Amino acid sequence: MGFERRKKEILSLLAKKEFINASELVEKLGVSDITIRRDLAQLETQGLLKRTHGGATKVDENPMVSFDLKSSQNDTEKRKIGEAAAKHIQDGDVIFIDCGSTTLHICSHIKKLNIKVITNSLPVVSALQNSHVKVNLIGGELDHKRQAVHGKMAVNHIKQYHADKAFIGADAIDQEGNLWANSETEAEISQAMIATSDKVYVCADSSKRGKKGYLRFAEVIDVEHI
Repeated sequence: MGFERRKKEILSLLAKKEFINASELVEKLGVSDITIRRDLAQLETQGLLKRTHGGATKVDENPMVSFDLKSSQNDTEKRKIGEAAAKHIQDGDVIFIDCGSTTLHICSHIKKLNIKVITNSLPVVSALQNSHVKVNLIGGELDHKRQAVHGKMAVNHIKQYHADKAFIGADAIDQEGNLWANSETEAEISQAMIATSDKVYVCADSSKRGKKGYLRFAEVIDVEHI
């Protein structure tokens, strides 16, 4: 089992509980104690966990959660959501895909379509390489932790386009259907995509339901489908 797969397993376990034991990881992943210690050290360097005596704990809650950590949470749900969202895309569409870990899963289902994708997500660009899809990467400031482009230049770039559909994520969806983000940088990207798209699709797993976040960026009236 390679490091990337071990990394995913470790972060998935950590998403379910506050502390993971190194000996538990050795047994579950079938590798040596030295390998696990090295993995935990590398993941701590990446800001994905905090090493402790005998294992590791979650990092302190941070509004700008890393893309790798988000990707490890509720992965099965996110794959199903990506597949369902892709069914709303047809040949000839121009679509926005934001930098969410759930929207990324759309990519594996649209590679054979003759469409244009406009995105601020580096993982989306990578996932659509060697496909029929024409990809436009939004310009602006690169956030290495989120693996995405943000900022005023990115927002201005988005405003130059018109898309048939936008596929965006949300950090929370409250009881009234309002959409919330945990950072202003991600909220302004989502708002720009919504403003220049005919239809908006929100891709969010069930853990986001019934909550409020830091900043409300859209209302249910702005959305075609959740």
